[in-house]
Amino acid sequence: MADSGGTSGTRSAVEWLASAAPDPAVCRWEWERNPAGVALLPAGRRWDVLMLPAELGRGTLDVLARLVPRPGPVLTDPGEDRTWFFVPPGTAARWLGTGVRGAGRGTWVVVPHPGRGSAGMRWLVAPDGSGTLTDPAVLELAMHEAAASLAESAGTEAPEEGARGRPADRGEGQGGGPWTDGES
Repeated sequence: MADSGGTSGTRSAVEWLASAAPDPAVCRWEWERNPAGVALLPAGRRWDVLMLPAELGRGTLDVLARLVPRPGPVLTDPGEDRTWFFVPPGTAARWLGTGVRGAGRGTWVVVPHPGRGSAGMRWLVAPDGSGTLTDPAVLELAMHEAAASLAESAGTEAPEEGARGRPADRGEGQGGGPWTDGES
């Protein structure tokens, strides 16, 4: 097998991402042999993906950088003008938010090799192989702050609560803050 990446961190990231595939060896082969340098991986097994409009996504990533030592993996796809945040499995099914797309169980995601970019796709925060994902509650907080900052710089008010991204079933009073596991 060809080297799956230069550093041990990249090799760990390759193994972690490939572990989501039905056949990890085929995933690694795709990254090495596919001219586009991408593999299709199923969401909902190891992670879900929340895709934000690029401007909001970049602002959200800036806020996350101040809130946490290292967010989970983040991709950008300039062709679709989206920023993709890797979050725990099940998040996409419970997330509500105008302009936020989710990829969870039953969907497939185009993922570049963690040590290289590809045609259009590139890592803003590459996975490190540890399995670290962005906490949905922290992502929500960062999105709110980024949206408010964007609105302020545009000279408008921040969107109403229903227009902001947020997990469904807020769970107020359930002891878990704004995030809930979806159970009643």
